Amino acid sequence: MGKKDFFQFKQFHIHQEHAAMKVGTDSDLLGALATGGKRILDVGTGTGVLALMMAQRFTDASITAIEIDDNAVLDAKRNFEESRFAERIMLIHDSFQNYLLARTERDALFDSVVCNPPYFDRSLECPTLGRTRARHSSSLPFSVLAEGVASVLRDKGTFTVCIPPEVLSDFNAACFMAGFWLKENIHIKSVPEKGTKRHILIYQKGIAAAPTQEQTFCMRNGDKTVSEWYKETLKEFLL
Repeated sequence: MGKKDFFQFKQFHIHQEHAAMKVGTDSDLLGALATGGKRILDVGTGTGVLALMMAQRFTDASITAIEIDDNAVLDAKRNFEESRFAERIMLIHDSFQNYLLARTERDALFDSVVCNPPYFDRSLECPTLGRTRARHSSSLPFSVLAEGVASVLRDKGTFTVCIPPEVLSDFNAACFMAGFWLKENIHIKSVPEKGTKRHILIYQKGIAAAPTQEQTFCMRNGDKTVSEWYKETLKEFLL
């Protein structure tokens, strides 16, 4: 097993030899900054890292993790079973669209939803189906994702995502049409002199209650050393 096939966090580990998308900065920051609750849904769990981070942060939460890709499910299943949080995480091997169709009025609504959505809708598709599903919005269009999330969230429930700047306008529009308002926009830069690399967006279901809170943080300082903000944000997870 190579280093890239295994990632050790403080309270759990991630096997990722099968999944197309490995543990990365996007998922780390999303898992550390996303809002939670007692019932959390992770759409497109991949290796399960987001679900495990949410389980660690919200100790009384039950988490439902959905994943369509056969290979990613192999990793997620193992990672959940080998963690101390196994009893609080339910893995569903299906598409988000099929999950929505299978729900009934008796199913409880979620307090929060987290998702690291596929967003490379303007780039060439990847040569493997797993990476295409994980990286391209053709597998889960923004409008379908936003409307689906709105249908399973309670009123004032939150939806947290990580996206790049180039799709911010399209994603915002899809969420607005689905009945969300943007509560918080966290701009993530790699270094101070560069532009925003990622947005951590926290939406709330319902009518806007206040102006969007905007914050900007850098992962590294000007001299390329790791920033105090990044270390503080991930101190409970990274060794």
